[in-house]
Amino acid sequence: METKKKKSKFAKYSLGDKTFLLIGYILLGLFVLAIIVPMIYIVIASFMDPITLQNKGLTFDLEKWTLTAYERVISNAQIWVGFKNSILYSVLFTFLSVFITMLCAYPMSLEEFKGRKFFNTIFMITMFFGGGLIPTYLLISKMGLLDSMWAVILPGTFSVWNMIIARTYYRGIPSELREAAEVDGANELTFFFKILLPVCAPVIAVLCLWQFVGMWNSYFDAMIYLNSASKQPLQLVLRSILIQNQPDPGMIADMQSTAQRAQLAELLKYATIIISSLPLLVMYPFFQKYFDAGIMVGSVKG
Repeated sequence: METKKKKSKFAKYSLGDKTFLLIGYILLGLFVLAIIVPMIYIVIASFMDPITLQNKGLTFDLEKWTLTAYERVISNAQIWVGFKNSILYSVLFTFLSVFITMLCAYPMSLEEFKGRKFFNTIFMITMFFGGGLIPTYLLISKMGLLDSMWAVILPGTFSVWNMIIARTYYRGIPSELREAAEVDGANELTFFFKILLPVCAPVIAVLCLWQFVGMWNSYFDAMIYLNSASKQPLQLVLRSILIQNQPDPGMIADMQSTAQRAQLAELLKYATIIISSLPLLVMYPFFQKYFDAGIMVGSVKG
């Protein structure tokens, strides 16, 4: 007796569904290529000799590769100061931001909270309207925070969007959990810190990743509010290195020197991208298991 071959799941779909899935897979593949190809180009270009890269493009001939860009960047003592500052700013900012966000989102998720609609309206207004750069600078100056790390950390500590994500996640947690805690005699603080926060580990991990990446990549606030080189974050230091090695438009006397500086600037550009992205690439796998669950539950339910 002949055994019937089982049809694959894809074969069971209608022609319209198959077409839709194929188009989706093609678009997804193109999207992945659009991300991977530039990354591969940047990694290889950061190791190549600038003259070879400029004249011939990428090559896999290891004799044409060099560590000049990395040596030039890493040998700069300010790089390590920037690393230390960026780690300090990012960790402090992430902790304060996520802690304040989770605290604020909890009462906003409770139906019995009488001021919930009023505060929701106020929060939503701040998402669309802001004071602008000059009023913010004057405020930071009046508070005595200029040229301090708090000028970089405090202004963006609270994110309304993150609060909405956390609030939606709270609403997806069964109310019986809170009722059981009340029966056992737990007050609001005990319930929040010992019961609710451990349950919210996925969304906390997602918010930590978002805030850490946002602060790590930021440089504009530091450029506006910080004057001391010893307080500059990594992104601002790398920006300074690139600017210092850019050829001056008026440098026409020594064309060879100008060409060399232009080649070095091009090479340094790729090396700085790798150095600034490396900590994030190392950190992401540890948060990946939380990322899907946290972002999907926090954005779909509610």
